[in-house]
Amino acid sequence: MKQHLIVLDLDGTLLTDEKKISEKTKMTLFKAKEAGHQVMIATGRPFRASQLYYNELMLTTPIVNFNGALVHHPTNNAWKMIHSPIDISVVHDVVDSVDKYQYENLIAEVLDEVFIHNEDNRMMDIFKMGDPRVTIGNLRGSLNEDPTSLLIHAEEENVPGIRDHLESVHAELIEHRRWGAPFHIVEIVKKGLNKAVGISHVAKDLNIPRDRIIAFGDEDNDLEMLEYAGLGVAMSNGIDDLKNIANEITLSNNEDGIAKILIERLKL
Repeated sequence: MKQHLIVLDLDGTLLTDEKKISEKTKMTLFKAKEAGHQVMIATGRPFRASQLYYNELMLTTPIVNFNGALVHHPTNNAWKMIHSPIDISVVHDVVDSVDKYQYENLIAEVLDEVFIHNEDNRMMDIFKMGDPRVTIGNLRGSLNEDPTSLLIHAEEENVPGIRDHLESVHAELIEHRRWGAPFHIVEIVKKGLNKAVGISHVAKDLNIPRDRIIAFGDEDNDLEMLEYAGLGVAMSNGIDDLKNIANEITLSNNEDGIAKILIERLKL
């Protein structure tokens, strides 16, 4: 069988609800690699919060972080990193304009540095993963360089209003995607970026055509990725919008949905 590129979202897809990779899925991915296929991760997380799983799967491929704002190769320094931050003036405009909306917090990340608008112990465990340098304080004063991404944490009922505002006022300069539970977060990256853009760089480098890319996802930051892939697979726990554009729907992240598709399609 010709070489395929298997692209994995993390939360709600590769990871169970306990944030683990199940043994069956892990063994199936190892079999895929042994059969000559390539496996990579594409996630909204920064690298420091995805490195654990990259290492657990013993990957040797580039990784897409921050929904495409960072594409790099953790084990090959010769591979040219692609980092596409948001202009800080745009971030300041967004911060000012969302002040009239109800939100819980604002978080900016510059690669592995974290800037948190308001101290919030509920979220510190997530953003301290990988032991980054954390600065707490008004982003207007503390953030002085172009960030890789900006996160807006809000209660679930307030997220649609914030996204509508971002779309009507800032759509020419930014992309925004939604994270699901346990925290409802809108992630903002530079205009034109998404996971598919990052994957296209990697696929070109590996010389694997789109029709031999199998991508798995569950949230709206996976839409472009599933549309780009030759086989876009939505998890059964995924959002309806993703299921509507997917080529296939598999079992949930807690039921080895990734393994099921790979065993069938790649004859593992």
